[in-house]
Order: sequence, then structure tokens, then C-alpha cells
Amino acid sequence: MINVTVWNEFYHEKNHEQARETYPNGIHECIKSFLQSDEFQVRTATLDDEECGLTQEVLDDTDVLIWWAHMKHDDVPDKIVKRVQDSVLKGMGVIFLHSAHLSKPFKALMGTTCNLSWREDGDLERVWVINPAHPIAKGLGRYIELPHEETYGEPFGIPEPDELVFIGSFEGSEVFRSGCCWKRGNGKIFYFQPGHETNPTFKIREVQQVIKNAVEWCKPELRSAELDCPHIQKIQ
Repeated sequence: MINVTVWNEFYHEKNHEQARETYPNGIHECIKSFLQSDEFQVRTATLDDEECGLTQEVLDDTDVLIWWAHMKHDDVPDKIVKRVQDSVLKGMGVIFLHSAHLSKPFKALMGTTCNLSWREDGDLERVWVINPAHPIAKGLGRYIELPHEETYGEPFGIPEPDELVFIGSFEGSEVFRSGCCWKRGNGKIFYFQPGHETNPTFKIREVQQVIKNAVEWCKPELRSAELDCPHIQKIQ
């Protein structure tokens, strides 16, 4: 059983009519609904929860954290950001979705601007599988077709990914590194570009498959109790 925490700022679904119609219970509850199974034990947390729902106890009990955010990045307290960053370095896996590229935890783990180009025209996007042997691509065909998605375009201000799984292409000829993997400390990180709040992207079977695969890939291999720099004795 993999313990998953789905974090969502839960702002658009309460303040934007189209987002509310698309995800009436919030993006976090949509993701929880397709993940919850014999394989995954799923809890949710939002910005309005006490300590953003991410106490140290919750993070210690989380194998993989999923993060969706857009408008309220700056409202996440720095102490929570540091808590998430340290948990990843210790071994917790984390998946950042769509506009979470500018979230404070993602930027802290990347150490770069994480900026990109964007436009919101509802373009068709094809997410091309460029590394079909990667575990996150398991069960997919050549591409995922998304009828409507917010356009993201290069350059994307991230460190070179350790592994690139997907590249997205849009109607306006933009391309984007849509599925990127890194390792930081003991933890694994996956960034997945699709998931605009007014589009039913998370209801598409192939997108759900990617997230399920990513949870499996991100689960901890080794988890440290502390981040320290110990003094050691010479072995005699």
C-alpha cells in the first residue's frame, strides 16, 4: 500500500464558475477518486487546512505527495515549503502538476526560475511518449490526445531533467517538455504539464494512467530519518 497525499490550493473551484463545473468537489477529490484502490491509500489537503494540511506527521506518513496549484503560490508559508523540501530530500516522492511549476516547493527543489511561455486558447495538445520504456509510460500508446489544454511553450526554466518521458505539441506549433523526472537527495520528482483547472484533463483515462504510474515510480526506495552531516570514527 502506497500512502498518497493530494494537495490542492482549492481556490479556482470555489471562485471560478467553469472550474467549479469541471471539478465540483475540487481537483484533489477528482485525483483521489481515481487513485483510491487496493494499491493506494489516499488523503487530501488544501491551502485552507491548518498548516496547509501538511504537518510533519502527515508528511512522515506520505510516500508520494501530489501538488496542484496556480494562483496562491505565495500564500504557502515558507516553513511548509521547507518541510516539503526536506521530506523529499529524505526520500518522499513528489509529483507536481500543471501550473505547480511556479509553486514554492518546486522552485525550491529545482533552484531555478521555472518560468515558461503560455497562452490560454483551449488548443488541442498531443503529449508524445518519447521514452516508452520508462515506467511512467507503461500502458500508453504513442501519444495522449487532449482535446483542450492550456498551451505551455519552451523555454522552460528548469534544470536539465534526469529523464524526459513526454514532450507536448500544440496547435500553434509550440512544444514543451511535458513529463520530466529528477532525483533530489533520496527523493524522486516528476513534473507533468497537463491539468488546467477549466479542462476535464484529469478525467481522461491516459492522464489518470500517467499519474498512477508516476506514484509507483516516485514511491520511496530509501527514507532517512534526519538530514545531517555526522561526524564519524575511523574504522580500525
